Amino acid sequence: MNKPVRQTDTPSGTVKAVSVADYIVDRLAAEGIDHCFGVAGDYVFPICDAVDSSTKVKWIGCSNELNASYAADGYARIRGAAMLATTYGVGELSAINGVMGAKAERSLVFHVVGMPSYQNQRVHKIAHHTLGDGVFGNFVNLSACAACCHAVINPENCVVEMERVIAEARRNNQPAYIAVPSDYALSPVAPADVKPIVPRSNPAALQKAMAIIAERIKNAKSVVAFPAFTIARLGLQKEAQRAIEALGFPFVTTLMEKCLIGEGHPQFAGMYVGATSEPKTRQIVEGADLILDLGGVNLNDITTAAYSGQLDLSRFITVGLDDVRIGDQVIANVRLEDVLSELAKLKPSSAPYKGKPQGLAPVNGSPSDKITMAALYPRYAAFLRGGDTVVLETGSSSLGVTPTILPDGVRSKRKFYGDRSVGQPRPPSVSRLPIQAGAQF
Repeated sequence: MNKPVRQTDTPSGTVKAVSVADYIVDRLAAEGIDHCFGVAGDYVFPICDAVDSSTKVKWIGCSNELNASYAADGYARIRGAAMLATTYGVGELSAINGVMGAKAERSLVFHVVGMPSYQNQRVHKIAHHTLGDGVFGNFVNLSACAACCHAVINPENCVVEMERVIAEARRNNQPAYIAVPSDYALSPVAPADVKPIVPRSNPAALQKAMAIIAERIKNAKSVVAFPAFTIARLGLQKEAQRAIEALGFPFVTTLMEKCLIGEGHPQFAGMYVGATSEPKTRQIVEGADLILDLGGVNLNDITTAAYSGQLDLSRFITVGLDDVRIGDQVIANVRLEDVLSELAKLKPSSAPYKGKPQGLAPVNGSPSDKITMAALYPRYAAFLRGGDTVVLETGSSSLGVTPTILPDGVRSKRKFYGDRSVGQPRPPSVSRLPIQAGAQF
């Protein structure tokens, strides 16, 4: 991570203080963000201007705030974090469905909102984009509920609060809400000696968790790994695959993790969808002595086919983003990436599981035939190549593509919770274009 810039040198050699807006943009750029999605509006103009003058972040104007929020969500799923900029009230509320969807599915979006000036807030002036009551905190609580943390920024707290919200958003991998009054956004940042906070495991807690996990694995007659969608959010697919290969266990996925690890992998035992799973897959999962949940698999009504499975949750070890849960015991301050690294060091207790990898379904029928699911989706699979990303809408395409084996290296993206807004799949698709040139969508 780059160190945030606190001041700049002018051509005359004098030192120019950095404004709050410039600092926010530059600090988020240091998190690897180089595009900002949003809709310009009067209260957020200082942020827009800061993005426009930045050499690190490019403005991506969107048709409305809802589309901008979905585009930011899609960007974050690929890049790890995204920036969304909207104006106070009408702008942020228009975006809230997409931001809440990002929260539900662990997608890290920094939602920066320009507020009316502090001066007007202080004297309770009646202003547009408000409820006309002179109260300016009505929407902060609403938008804060769509995030895992929030801050209202001023020149004095800017440096400290930015580090706090970034660290908390990283720890949970969920959106952060950053509101800044328009006059404060133009004010110089007060210096503060604060270093970026990087979430790390507590060594003693990690050692304790790994000792229990290793013992449970040793005593189990059968183990199955359940890599969760959060692994993709954190970009830990390779680390998860190394851990699974080192342990030698079969692994399964749910609908939310399709293509997380290549479906042609010899240890892939299929997709678990409750009672509608393939019989062998269901037996491997529901008959296992130990289910190693890597990342916090989401057993919701969709992924379990209306809770139709027979899962014994007492057999789960769940490695979350920041803790490990073993029965009723929770070991805090243990990071997922560190557990994956330690798991890769363990020795397998038996020969690695080797299933029979399923190949691509044969393409059948002629182009002049009526379109059917059996004829259409194998053609999709044959068309796709490694590195391509498939963005699914909730409906026929999800029902058809999800059970279809896709080539290794293809990424499948679909929203499960924030999926009821018109046109939702398109903005996430478009948001990936500037960051994956040459790939198909």
